[in-house]
Amino acid sequence: MATNKQVILRDYVSGFPKESDFEITTTTVELRLPEGSNSVLVKNLYLSCDPYMRSRMGKPSAFALAQAFTPGKPILGFGVSRVIESGHPGYKQGDLLWGIVGWEEYSVVTPEMHFKIHDTDVPLSYYTGLLGMPGMTAYAGFHEVCSPKKGETVYVSAASGAVGQLVGQFAKMMGCYVVGSAGSTEKVDLLKNKFGFDDAFNYKEEQDLGAALKRCFPKGIDIYFENVGGKMLDAVLLNMNMHGRIAVCGMISQYNLEDQEGVHNLTSIIYKRIRIQGFVVFDFFDKYSKFLEFVIPCIKEEKIAYVEDVAEGLEKGPEALVGLFYGKNVGKQVVVVALGLACFSVTLPAFKNKFGSHVAFNYKEDNDLNATPKRY
Repeated sequence: MATNKQVILRDYVSGFPKESDFEITTTTVELRLPEGSNSVLVKNLYLSCDPYMRSRMGKPSAFALAQAFTPGKPILGFGVSRVIESGHPGYKQGDLLWGIVGWEEYSVVTPEMHFKIHDTDVPLSYYTGLLGMPGMTAYAGFHEVCSPKKGETVYVSAASGAVGQLVGQFAKMMGCYVVGSAGSTEKVDLLKNKFGFDDAFNYKEEQDLGAALKRCFPKGIDIYFENVGGKMLDAVLLNMNMHGRIAVCGMISQYNLEDQEGVHNLTSIIYKRIRIQGFVVFDFFDKYSKFLEFVIPCIKEEKIAYVEDVAEGLEKGPEALVGLFYGKNVGKQVVVVALGLACFSVTLPAFKNKFGSHVAFNYKEDNDLNATPKRY
């Protein structure tokens, strides 16, 4: 038996989520599977905080992206995990995987929308973002939905987040002119100086979003990667070029509203022959291996910059998750389940030298991951 700390949803959420909507509980778990099980028992290492999770906090709805969380139970999200015991033929003890898990120290999963991790000479936390669902979202949304061409103009809202920072860099690799918006001076500086955007602006400081876009795109916008919705989408429609494309990834400005804002400039879609397409990353998971072939060399050749905002300890999870909806995160928001796991790597000398870790350890040699941080 082992203790199992969990993040529980107290009740369905309306309006902006609060830390008090969650509670940290500790239960016990048997570290072995029932005989004949085809499931996998995993130790969770990293958990991903993602805006879509807000839609799962409300009451069940036929229009929700995914099934609602159950009050009194651990919330669910994407995470990186190590296999403790497996009854599934595709996994064995010690394997690493990413996919949907409970917000808890240990989970039992039936691998469906899960991926085995083979490339371990990059930080494992990247599989919550750059090499996981957000990275695949950026890749599929930009390359598959937007059909970009060299020289086109690209606008990315919420551009410093897990998805936006990558869309901008993918667009630059294509030879596009890229502008992003974010909600603080620090984030705007990141866009221009870290991620290589051609320009960026703080939407909170703009009295007229349409005028801001006109200033940044005097010749109009060919591609808009939509993460915000509401007034931003309205302003973008007036600045789109003929035959422009809009990939609708998210609308974070609307997730916490009881009455969502309307969009008024819809006639622009007709006059400018704009193509607007909503998409969900699950529809493109068949292209995940193709994505890895593209992005892993980019990481190793340092063609991609990536920023994480790391919360250490499962008890910090609610604060980190709620902070997304107030713009408190800078980069991809990650929760480290047990302190010290940010040191995980297989190629230890390379990891310490390249990523600046003070220490590193081989997770395959540690039977008790809870005890490992105490050594350091």
